[in-house]
Amino acid sequence: MNSAPQSSRRISKGKLTVLPLVAATYFMVSGGPFGLEDVIQSAGYAGALLILVLTPLLWSLPTAMMVGELASAIPKEGGFYVWVTRGLGKFWGFQESWLSLAGAVFEMALYPTLFVAYLGHFAPALTAGYRGPLIGLAMIAVCTAWNISGARSVGTGSTIFSILLLSPFAALTIVALMHRSAAGAAVAPAPLSHADLLGGILVAMWNYMGWDNASTIAGEVDRPQRTYPRVMWIAVLVVAVSYLIPVAAVARAGIDPNLWTTGGWVDIGRILAGNWLAAAIALAGIVGAIGTFNALMMSFSRLPLVMAQDGYLPRIFTRLHHRSGAPWVAIIFCAVAWAGCMFLGFERLIILDVLVTGLSIMLEFWALTGLRFREPGLPRPYRVPGGIIGTILIGLPPLALMVAAVFCNHSERLGPLNALYVGLLIIAAGPILYFLARPRRTVK
Repeated sequence: MNSAPQSSRRISKGKLTVLPLVAATYFMVSGGPFGLEDVIQSAGYAGALLILVLTPLLWSLPTAMMVGELASAIPKEGGFYVWVTRGLGKFWGFQESWLSLAGAVFEMALYPTLFVAYLGHFAPALTAGYRGPLIGLAMIAVCTAWNISGARSVGTGSTIFSILLLSPFAALTIVALMHRSAAGAAVAPAPLSHADLLGGILVAMWNYMGWDNASTIAGEVDRPQRTYPRVMWIAVLVVAVSYLIPVAAVARAGIDPNLWTTGGWVDIGRILAGNWLAAAIALAGIVGAIGTFNALMMSFSRLPLVMAQDGYLPRIFTRLHHRSGAPWVAIIFCAVAWAGCMFLGFERLIILDVLVTGLSIMLEFWALTGLRFREPGLPRPYRVPGGIIGTILIGLPPLALMVAAVFCNHSERLGPLNALYVGLLIIAAGPILYFLARPRRTVK
């Protein structure tokens, strides 16, 4: 494998340490308890709590262990793209990057829309008509400038945003616990009107997805060999706790699970404590949308950088900002692409994101095993226990969840098209694009 290119070694200012990287990883994976509403509506409180316990055990922990080993062994800019290329070859490395960038289109289209939706809770007239999309574009522009200022700036902002985001949910937890003690025994809720356990698992997978995204900025992390394993374990715990505690508290308060809809945290806050808590949670939604978009922009924008360094994209994508070292051309390119996708009005985005991004994660598990065969002597500050058998076994639970998600949603539709078929077309485009991009490859 070639040594790190000169442009990667120039990224030396403002390295990310453990706490800012934990905060950035939290937003890359979670962005708060928002999105759990459909899990509760589909599975009820008992089912939701079971799903929120089992999903990190079967999905997050194996992925975090995989990322911990590979990020500490190969701490290079580009992260999972470099791992898969090194473990499985150039063809599969390209597929990894393509799947990740394609999944990013569906995911990143969500956050400006969520930002505008939560802002509308405060000032409906401000977001009405054409003003809503313009505000969404303004958010993208702000995050673009923020990212160009460097990874450390994004990490510091993520730390502050995580406090602002989680504070209203801490208040909601306290109020919910007091509500139960004041109200006495709660009335048993009505049976679920939209019970769908597998659908709840799918949404939970999406809420626990993104651990590998932190790897693409490894060249901008302080002592990555030590930092990444610690960050993964801390972030898994923080995400799981931030989901379980508020859901358990609301369940104990006896709120009917049939009342939950998308954006339902605001309504639950209003039921429990009135408009002040509803407004605080809506504000947290704004913070979560900005923080998640900002952190993911930092992650995904490094992929065009390293692909250009390998000759798959024009060399202009390798240009770095003279002060921050951020890949400013790649950041602007991604921002423009995502801004264009904001107007497509995607439905069932989660299905496509789980399918496409989930497959890219499976490639990383296979690269983990492949590197144990190809480079057994590679220094690994953190190792998945159990040798090669262990690396195979930890990939089986995520694979099982992926198969279940596809089986559960094989009939869902994206407008007039079957969503599964759309996902398969995106996957099939990867090999075609690889051979079209081959003439651009240059020898370093």
